[in-house]
Amino acid sequence: MSEEKPSQSKLPPTSALDNPSSPEFENWFEYPVRVQPHQTDYAGLVWHGSYIAWMEEARIECLRSIGIEFADLVAIGCDLPVVELSVRYHRSIKLGMAVLVKTRMAEVTGVRINWDYAIVSTDGQQLYATAKVTLVALDSERGKIMRQLPASVKDALAKISALNKN
Repeated sequence: MSEEKPSQSKLPPTSALDNPSSPEFENWFEYPVRVQPHQTDYAGLVWHGSYIAWMEEARIECLRSIGIEFADLVAIGCDLPVVELSVRYHRSIKLGMAVLVKTRMAEVTGVRINWDYAIVSTDGQQLYATAKVTLVALDSERGKIMRQLPASVKDALAKISALNKN
């Protein structure tokens, strides 16, 4: 009697995202992170939700770098909630490691803002996670999606768009 091993399903290849040193990741905003104990599980591996928190921090800092303070958005009644999120975990990150969270605004369509992410080693040789996030502009007072982005936000996002094309 032969014993068969259960077949393991394999994840599909991730194309250009497998090589973090590829031109695919050039000209992205970089946010450095060092893994803290509260971001890990008992085995010292980063908890999956920590990656999402880092991505949000990177996005907020990227916006700040072009003159959009999140507190100012809140003050004018504009919120940017996540409406779609897709994360692919490639390798584990461990307690004490330093990594870079790279982000870029991929596209703005009306009031939808799409962002790409890559979490890589500081030398760019290891890819730990890739993600895509979609935000929408929400009128926080009415609780409804805005018909268009506030002019100041639209102008600032155009700066990011221009940087990504260079």
